[in-house]
Amino acid sequence: METEIVLHISINAPIQVVFDCARSIDIHQLSTAKTNEKAIAGRTSGLCELGDEITWRAKHFGFYQTLSSRITKLKAPYYFQDCMLKGAFSFIKHDHFFEEKDGVTLMKDVFAYGVPYGICGKLFNKIILEKYMTAFLTERNRVVKEVAEKEVHSA
Repeated sequence: METEIVLHISINAPIQVVFDCARSIDIHQLSTAKTNEKAIAGRTSGLCELGDEITWRAKHFGFYQTLSSRITKLKAPYYFQDCMLKGAFSFIKHDHFFEEKDGVTLMKDVFAYGVPYGICGKLFNKIILEKYMTAFLTERNRVVKEVAEKEVHSA
């Protein structure tokens, strides 16, 4: 069973600034401070590029976990996709879309994932995980917006 989370956010910054903030490992780590998420292998800082692999370590639900992903598609500054290679999910596919209108960038996330463990996994997803992942991604997007808008206003 697949779950899909779709989020939209308007950011008062040019598309290239938002695109770069969204693929910044450093900004991602800033947005995930509550889970102590760190890039520990592959590309560990800077901007993700096509083909890059990143291994993350973070504490979720009281346990440290690792997840490896790869940037599988990239069309600057409009789109990139990252997919899980290894981790606790059965799969993750995260599409990031960017569109600029009148100096405002619309960022859209489409985060699709599957959970293992049969009916127990499905139940955990419906009761806890889907809300948790939505909040996790919403916080990430809030930080991307904050950093991108600050970057534009300080320039």
